[in-house]
Amino acid sequence: MPETYDFAVIGAGIAGSSIAAELAEHANVVILEAEAQPGYHATGRSAAFWEECYGGPLIAPLTLASGPFLREGGFLSPRGALYIGQGKDSPALNAFEDRFAHTAATFSRVGQDYLAQSIPGLKQPWVDGISQPDCCDIDVAALHAFYLKRSRERGASLRTGFRVCRTERKHGDWRIESEGGETVEAAYIVNAAGAWAGEMAQLAGAQPIAVSPLRRTVAQLRVDPVPPADMPLVLDIAGSFYFKPDAGRIWLSPHDETPTEACDAAPEEIDVAQAIARLETVVDWRIEAVERRWAGLRSFAADRLPVFGPDTQCENFYWFAGQGGSGIQTSPAAAAVAASIILESEAPAPYAAIDPSPYLASRFG
Repeated sequence: MPETYDFAVIGAGIAGSSIAAELAEHANVVILEAEAQPGYHATGRSAAFWEECYGGPLIAPLTLASGPFLREGGFLSPRGALYIGQGKDSPALNAFEDRFAHTAATFSRVGQDYLAQSIPGLKQPWVDGISQPDCCDIDVAALHAFYLKRSRERGASLRTGFRVCRTERKHGDWRIESEGGETVEAAYIVNAAGAWAGEMAQLAGAQPIAVSPLRRTVAQLRVDPVPPADMPLVLDIAGSFYFKPDAGRIWLSPHDETPTEACDAAPEEIDVAQAIARLETVVDWRIEAVERRWAGLRSFAADRLPVFGPDTQCENFYWFAGQGGSGIQTSPAAAAVAASIILESEAPAPYAAIDPSPYLASRFG
């Protein structure tokens, strides 16, 4: 007889581990992970920052509400962020200020002198910017390990190497089979499969919500001079690069979002070269070596907002997907809000003011 659970959470990255930790306090949970280790894909390849405005004004409530939990847990360390622009980018910087004016995010407009003091070797055209002093680095590995540990302590089981190939309803419950021939049964499925969320929905006969994987590239560079350890995260207001220091090196991304199939993403040489070419327009540094390069998948619904809650055409199937590049920095609030939707309960006090309606799967009909 297959083992039986209340909830089967598909995926053990930051999404699956965080929602499982919330649900396991109230129910019997199993986490089904296709890979041999949790967090192998998007979670393990994050650029690892918590930035209040990243993802847009409708993501900001989740990010801001997650901040106290992340700080108190020791998962954040101060970094600061600068959105920078050239003279022609003033309208984009103005628009940024307007978009986030009604959020609780902390930011201020800064000029060329401030930018030059913050970014050694900054080139002349970069004269305008926005400072976000509360931006932090996230210890992603520690946060992910925390959620896996919490879910385990609350009684959840983790099954790795369980690549789902078939789901069916049987006597009111879900029967879930792996490619290796394992089977579990559960009353409910929670689809936290990241880039594979669309495939999992198709297997279950759920709504055909397109959660599209996009490849994001990051390279670690050795540069001269060595960047100051306290240099802020630097983002192009036009969205063509970001970089930050890490242990005497630079982590650099061309801010690419290349459509791809759900896969074990690998970086393309052209994307790394493009990132370096863009960096060379910003700072007067010598690139000594590309020491590492990697790529991860960011998964978005069409409106680039998360997809939470019950499916509209498949009974006892819930979504917790589409968090894009904000899934780690929003994980405490997102998991608490999504769990309250699933359990039909009140969200905990720190998250009770968050309006979940923009994120519900039902918005897709």
